[in-house]
Amino acid sequence: MKYSFMSFSCPDLELSPMLALARRLGYDGVEPRIDSGHRHGIELDASPAARKEARQLALDHGVALCCIATSCTYADPAKSGEAVELTRRAIDLAADVGSPRIRVFGGPIPGGVSRKAAIDQVAHCLTTVADYAQACGVTVCMETHDDWCRPTDVAAVMRRVERPAIAVNWDIMHPARTARVTIDDAFDALLPWIRHVHFHDGTIGSALDLRPMGRGEIDHRRAVHLLQGAEWDGYLSGEWIDWEPYDVHLPRELAAMKAYEAEANR
Repeated sequence: MKYSFMSFSCPDLELSPMLALARRLGYDGVEPRIDSGHRHGIELDASPAARKEARQLALDHGVALCCIATSCTYADPAKSGEAVELTRRAIDLAADVGSPRIRVFGGPIPGGVSRKAAIDQVAHCLTTVADYAQACGVTVCMETHDDWCRPTDVAAVMRRVERPAIAVNWDIMHPARTARVTIDDAFDALLPWIRHVHFHDGTIGSALDLRPMGRGEIDHRRAVHLLQGAEWDGYLSGEWIDWEPYDVHLPRELAAMKAYEAEANR
């Protein structure tokens, strides 16, 4: 397994210092979040020269741009056309900077739209971009998030799509915190499609309260053991928004996750 962190940990760092930080702390990659005012410079409106420079910086630092985190959503039919176009642009961006995947959301389900109709809607949008993503060498990963915290709903979308370039970003926290789904049940439902993972510990309840790894209520130890048992070799990416200073949480959280991995290898 490999480890990365989202740029929410250090939104004020430009790309080169962020990559240097990741390398110094022992992270294998970083996950730039676009459209959030972060200073890394990897954005949909980045010039060809800026994209080329970002790709080279990652190579020079030996740290992967493992995923481009977008805010694309598809469940609202009134906005899906624009979302699909933004997804294509994000795929282009990922391909240009050398990132093999992007993160997307299912998005809030509008009032009056049934779950079945929403599953069909999201699946249709993802199918629309699937061939383009595959041609670009990019995998589009739908996160277990917002109205899509139940892993079985995300799995239903994946079964509708059935394309290799469409997969899942398993956010370990959200199904447990919001949908009250066990780690084992989430893993079992999503395993065929997991291509990216987000980790961050916290409390179970309506308000998100981040905690240091192992001090919250989300059993990341079990998640790491399950992934290790399946010989999963992707990225686990830490997502911490408006939390502690990066020099406090980044080394501590990585050490905790690697300790879980070491346990699983015994």
